[in-house]
Formats: sequence, structure tokens, C-alpha cells
Amino acid sequence: MNENGYKELRRGGYLTPTSAGLIQFGSPPETIKDTMGTAEGAPNIFVLPNVFFHVLKGITVAELEFPIYYNFFFRKKKTYIVCTREQREQFKIVLTESLFGPDAINLASEYINREQTFGYPDMAAEIEYFKGGRTLEDHVHFVVFNNENRVRINHVEIEKKPNHFVIHDARWSKTTNVPGEINFNIVYDTGQRLPEPYQPPLLGVTCLGPSHGFDPEDNTSGFIIWINHQGIMVDPPVNSTEWLRASNVNPRTINSIILTHCHADHDAGTFQKILEEGKITIYTTETVIHSFIRKYNALTRIPSRELFTLFDFVPVVIGRSYFINGAEFRFNYALHSIPSLSFEFYYQNQSFIYSSDHLNDPGRLAELREKNVLPEGRYKDLLDFPWHHSIIYHESGPPPLHTPIAYLNSLPDEIKKKMHVYHIARKDFPENSLLTLCKFGIEHTFVPEIEPPEHEEVNRLLDVLNNLDIFRDFPIARAREFISIVETEQFPRDSLIIKKDTPGDKFYIILSGNVKVLAEDSGQTGQALKRYGTYEYFGEASLILDQPRNADIVAETDVVALTIEKSRFLNFIKGSDLLEKFTRLTEIRKTGTWEVLSGSRFFEGATSAQKTQLELLMKLKSFPAGHVLIGEEALMDHAFIIKEGEVEVSSADLLFEVLRRGDFVGELFQLQKNAPSHFQFCARSDIEVYAIESNALRDYIANNPGMYMRLNYVYGS
Repeated sequence: MNENGYKELRRGGYLTPTSAGLIQFGSPPETIKDTMGTAEGAPNIFVLPNVFFHVLKGITVAELEFPIYYNFFFRKKKTYIVCTREQREQFKIVLTESLFGPDAINLASEYINREQTFGYPDMAAEIEYFKGGRTLEDHVHFVVFNNENRVRINHVEIEKKPNHFVIHDARWSKTTNVPGEINFNIVYDTGQRLPEPYQPPLLGVTCLGPSHGFDPEDNTSGFIIWINHQGIMVDPPVNSTEWLRASNVNPRTINSIILTHCHADHDAGTFQKILEEGKITIYTTETVIHSFIRKYNALTRIPSRELFTLFDFVPVVIGRSYFINGAEFRFNYALHSIPSLSFEFYYQNQSFIYSSDHLNDPGRLAELREKNVLPEGRYKDLLDFPWHHSIIYHESGPPPLHTPIAYLNSLPDEIKKKMHVYHIARKDFPENSLLTLCKFGIEHTFVPEIEPPEHEEVNRLLDVLNNLDIFRDFPIARAREFISIVETEQFPRDSLIIKKDTPGDKFYIILSGNVKVLAEDSGQTGQALKRYGTYEYFGEASLILDQPRNADIVAETDVVALTIEKSRFLNFIKGSDLLEKFTRLTEIRKTGTWEVLSGSRFFEGATSAQKTQLELLMKLKSFPAGHVLIGEEALMDHAFIIKEGEVEVSSADLLFEVLRRGDFVGELFQLQKNAPSHFQFCARSDIEVYAIESNALRDYIANNPGMYMRLNYVYGS
């Protein structure tokens, strides 16, 4: 403990000893790993902070699922949650969804032949079996602040102040002040950082974590399947996006997520990925996605309708095939405490099965059949696990929710040799086994031998078209022309790709690697004004304006780029709106848009691609002091970003905030609903602002859901 009487946990949150026991304030993901192995042990009293969802990182700082599991199943104790009445209602939804699954289940529409489909489960009976008659009250006890913002637990009184908590311990005659704002620290074994940006294989599997949520030695389970050089995240653990960047893996190479079920160790990283950059596609069932939405609606208070707009959802049906990145996928429901999906896929000469969290134990299956938990078809379907696949990824863990490692280790040698086991601590894995324990890290990516498909290079070029926002609306007929005019070029690290003041001769699209645009007169090893990575482009300005290059551009890593010669490029964009867009982009950048966005508290975390897309929508305008940009109760036809000057935010003549350079002016949530503004935004001084038309901003947010959270700002907070 520090001199203030509390300890800051490694992953965030605060821990303080009291006569009533240890009390934890805030609980960022996986803090149970910080406390369960300590001499004091894990606490069973948690105080929720005022703000428990970190919008910029997309995570909650009040993740209580795993502390509750740990206290109940390992220590046979209830968890006490100290909170407001509103927070109690929010967390009842979150915890009920995680512990017991949806209240009502009807899977008929999720099976190809409805109830007549072979293997159709009685999911309600399965959930009830694992539930074992327990209720939420068996796991948690809510202690609610009274009207004076105080609660008492035994001899300890906790008082909630605007910016901190005060603990009055009568038995110990002690008063402790604990910060009210809960920070979090990213703790993630990054493994080996690759010297060059990762080149996704034709087929491969990268383990994001081999273990479970109670193992302090290893990352929590999840992985990436690489197919056709594109990634599919499967149940990514929290902070996976940070790990990708730290490992030199461009997150834009991942275009999809398979969400199998809604436990915190599986869905927290999913929400982070949704809020990262471009719109992601999620594959799961209606049952699982609605569970996910209910959880994050309760955590964020973002309406369900708005949450659904942040990603593309493909509802999977059991018994139907889905083609993802060129592989044929089929899904099924595993056996778990809440609805949980397994899947298999076929690609070229390889096939793959993922068990998901699953109780795969013939003896237990027979027991559940005898108890009428499993109908005959479901029993036979689960018993006939598809061990024939060439690659098997199977979970293991303690029963009754998981597959015993002893069962997997008892299987025939030919099965064990092709099986990769995850969701198990290294210490629990059998020695000298033919099973393979999944190993975390991009450097340990499993890459099987694969027959390359026909037209592999053409597929890669089409992926580029699909990932470039400027070409996304081009008709499919133009793809043939694109393929015929691009060339592939390689540039070694530190080489000069474009020299300032030379004639423009090519347009560049980065296929792999990173480049930096050097600040004026900084020299080849100098300061980078901008950086671009995979699926970003550069070099268009001098081609369109027929002017010399305006900056040096250097390969920051080894770079593979697609290039299009000037006359071919201009002919390719002829007749589209790209010529106008590129001209507008060049002109608006002369006003300093990039510098404003890069220095903004709202936009500094935006990617280069997000900033470029936004620049295309920005128009510079000037207004005198006293001009009302947006009136209170007025509809917003524009939002604004301040270039110079100050803007006052007020309501009913009460000043809430003063906005300055780089700040966003407008209420995004109201703008999205086309509803009147709650505030007046008035120029405090003569100002220069970038105006963005409302419909254009709505479209921008739809394609960049991560910006939704950044701009959905509460003024005066």
C-alpha cells in the first residue's frame, strides 16, 4: 500500500484494506489476475466508479464477471457490488446475460430445417442444467448508495464524492481517500515484435492467448485465422488491438470477427475491434449477437439501434455454408453454460475445426442424455465430434463447463498429433503428450502446407480495391482495368520513394509496410509529418495538379507497393468523382487540416486513413465573435472543427465549456437522430472552423465506427 492507504493495481483500479476486508475501486479487465495470487487474496467487495466505460479504448473499467466467477466457484463467496441505483440496473443486465445467458431462447430460425434439423438442441434445458438452480442473488449482493451518497458495510462507511471516494473505518479508526477516476494499464505479453510489418500467410492461425481468465502467467484465449492473406479474429481477448500494433501487425489486415459467445474473455476484445477503425463484419447467430448488444447497451448506454450500426452483422444459420475470405465455413452450437458456437471450415487441401468453449466428454454427454437435458439427435451430434479435420483447435479446462484435458490426452495418436489445445494453463498441460499446446505470439503463427488457389494474385489485387475507400464505389467492371494497369514494386527500408520537387510520375498504394512523409527540410532521417501503412495511398496530388512533388517520402520499413503510372492513373479516375475529391483534398490540406486533426484531443488517435477521409469532407469557414454556429434547440445541418479561436458551449445561459483548436463542435448523438441540439455553440472570438455537412458526417461515422465514441462527447463532463 502507498502512503495514502491504497494500492494501485498493475492493470488499473485501486485496492485498500479495511476491517470489512479488501475493497477494490474499479475493475479493468483481468485485474483478477493481479489480486488472486497475492498474500491478501482477491477482494469480494467492489466499488463501481462514476464512469465505468472508457470510450476511447472501448473497454469497461468495471469488469466484474471474472471476480464473481472466482469468488463463487473457487472461494464459495458472494461478491458485494457498491454502486448507484442506476448502475445496479445496468449490471443486473450485464451479469445475468453472462452468467445465465438470454432469458428467452428460440433457436428455430437459426437452424436450416428449424426443429427438424439433426442435432437441434433443447438450449433452455442445457442452460438450466449448468445454472443448477442458481440466481443472480446467489452470486452478488448490491450495496446501493443512499441519497447522501453513502453506504455502510459492517464498520466501514464509503462516501462518494464528485471526484473521489472517502472510506471511514470506525473499527480501525482510519479514513482513506481513493481517486474516483479509474485508469487502466495495458498488460499484455507482446512476444516478439517483428522487425518488418507482418505479411499474413495464405493460411495460418495466430494464437492471441493460450490460457484462461484466471491464469496470471499467460494471455487469455483467442486467435486469428489467416485465409487468403486476410485475418478473421475469433473471440479476441481484451487489448488484442494494442498487441497487434506492438507486434507490427497492421489491424487493417483483419476484416472479420467470429463471436462465439458472450463471456468477458471473448467479447471485450470484440467491442474494442469494432471501435478501432473501419467497419468490421461479425459472424454469429441472432441469439449471440442480441446477447452481445444487451450487454454493451447496458455498459455504454448507447441505444441498441446505434450499436448495430457500428458493424456489419452476418446472422449464421446452423447447416448453411458461409464463404469468408474464400473458405467455406459451417457453424454449430457447442455445449456450454450459455449459447456458444463452434465452427469448421474447408480451404483448398486443408480443413479446420474449432470446438469453442465446450464440454466434450462422452461420459458427461451420456449422463446429460439420461437426464433428458440432451435430446437423442443432439446427443449423437455432440458425441460424433468431427475429429477427421486436418487441423483441430480444441479447448480444455475444468469441468463442468469445459473439456477435461485427460479426455483429449486419451484419444488415438493420429488425432492428438493434429490437435492444438488452448484455454488451459501451461502448468495443467500434460508432459510428453502428442497434443500441442497453443503458443502465443505472431512469431509462433501456425502455417500449414497449403495448395495455392487459382488466381491468387488477382484476389490480392481485388482485396486492395475493396480496402481502399476511394475505390469502394467503383463498379465491378473497373476491377479488370485496375488489375491490368497496376505494377508491383519493392522498396527497402530507408530508401527514398519520392523526392521533393521532382515531377510526379506514379500513384502509390501500400500493399505491405510503412512509409513516412518527411517534414520540410528535415532530411531523410528527420521528423515524420505523416505515416501511411497497408491499404493507404499517396502521391496523387502532383499527378492531379501537374505540379512537382511537395515532400520527401521514405520507406520506414521494407515496402511492397502497387504503382500506377501517371497517364494510366488519370485515365482510370476519369469520369469518376475522384479527380474532384483529390483536388479538394490537396487544396484543403494547404490550410493545415492534418496538423489540426493530429493535435486534437478528439482526433489525435484517428488513423491516417480516417483523417484523410475526414479531410475530404471539411470546408474552411470564418465567423465573427458572437456568431451562433449551432443554436440551442436547433437542428444541426453542420458540425465543426475549430482551426483558430474559441467557441462557448452553453444552455439556458449557463456556460458549460469553452472549446479551442482541434475541438469538435456539435452533438453527434443528436445529429445522428436528426434531433435538436441541447446546447448553443457560439463564437467567443473571431474564429476559423472546418464545417462538415451533417449527412456527410453520418456516412463517415457509419464507415468509421471508432470515431463514433470519440465524437459522442458530453460537454461539461
